[in-house]
Amino acid sequence: MADTQQDIDFTIMYATHRAFRRDLRRLAAAVDAGRAGTPEVLAGWENFSRQLDNHHSVEDAALWPQVEAKIKDRPDDQRLMEAMEAEHAELGPRITAVDTALRSGADDLAARIQDLYQVMDHHFGHEEDSALPLINDVLSPAEWRTFGLANARNLGVKGVAVYIPWVADGATAQEQREFLAAFPPPVRAANKLLWQRSYQKKRLWQV
Repeated sequence: MADTQQDIDFTIMYATHRAFRRDLRRLAAAVDAGRAGTPEVLAGWENFSRQLDNHHSVEDAALWPQVEAKIKDRPDDQRLMEAMEAEHAELGPRITAVDTALRSGADDLAARIQDLYQVMDHHFGHEEDSALPLINDVLSPAEWRTFGLANARNLGVKGVAVYIPWVADGATAQEQREFLAAFPPPVRAANKLLWQRSYQKKRLWQV
């Protein structure tokens, strides 16, 4: 392990993955209920797409290169990183397929959502079971934090103001406490006083 004094805290990563899974389940439920074309559902899908694009683009730019620099003499781990990047590439066409079907009202929308969910869920499971332990082994908590800072910079203040309440949306009380505890007090205060209320007004996925 790069830092033997402290393991990396992956709370935010696990919570973000839960939010992505939750949103696709909400989309599938909206299709079943015949309300996939409502403004609230379309806005929920657009936010999901933006969040996933940001999540994976920052991993590709600011996380995987850090890991790859530490595993140049570890071929098995190099293959794992190649798999992570390949799995990211598999998601793009499926997101496009869902988006096209959603906006056109295609009959195979439910099947396309299920296909996207299965590929995404497999990727997240693979990342959680294999890539996160590798990250914990080769990166220090400080190096991990550079990834978090890159994510915040990529989102910008307005993006963070949506990202945090979006992840917390629908989580259990304990999951919310654990997720929010990973941020500094000023961020938690801004979320409580401003961001959460603004996010709720968006009524994502609601009718």
